[in-house]
Amino acid sequence: MTEPKDYLAGVGSDIAKSQKRVLFVTRRTSTKVKVRDEEQVQTFPEALLRIAVAVELLVVALICASLLFDAPLEGIADPADTPNPAKAPWYFLGLQEMLHYFPPIVAGILIPALLVLALVVIPYFNVNIEAEGLFLKNRRRRLNIFYIASLGLSLFLLFFKVYVALVPTLIVAAFMLIAASSSLDSAKRYRRCLASKPASWWIMTWFLFELIVLTVVGTFFRGPGWSWVLPWKE
Repeated sequence: MTEPKDYLAGVGSDIAKSQKRVLFVTRRTSTKVKVRDEEQVQTFPEALLRIAVAVELLVVALICASLLFDAPLEGIADPADTPNPAKAPWYFLGLQEMLHYFPPIVAGILIPALLVLALVVIPYFNVNIEAEGLFLKNRRRRLNIFYIASLGLSLFLLFFKVYVALVPTLIVAAFMLIAASSSLDSAKRYRRCLASKPASWWIMTWFLFELIVLTVVGTFFRGPGWSWVLPWKE
């Protein structure tokens, strides 16, 4: 059917060719648009601008801090006068604290290597891709895995008498049990929040909690010979 020139409506299913303001689609046709796939598509990453702004703000903050505060450096190293205790920089004190409990091969090589390997391998597994609550699906099976993992880790820390790391582990495990007994329809807001957290959130929370506790203990609670001291006593 020939389309009148003075009408803006037409019959067809390809709106790429029939560029009309109004298009009637019959039952025998479809609304699928026929386009060619382009080899390259111009895109602009959504987070690129935010990352750039965050990096610039961090650089400005570091420059201002360096202008206002001096670096906490000690005197020139003297081989005849070794400080006791000889502490590593604060970002290595967590590792130094582990060296106090574990053999050097475990704390210095095995544990860091396993952490790096886990960061490399875990993204390739289908682990909680949808980021739903850890105990919202397959609750009984996941609870059994949680019990086995928590008990094994606790026994491992007890065997080496790492009570400093055992306490954060038990605290995180207690909150995970609260999450397991909660749901998204719970009356308490904190229960709904805990129930919605995925496995990755719990693992990262435990890791950061352990790192902070070990760093704080190594910074403030270790004295001569790496003995346990209270920070408010000389």
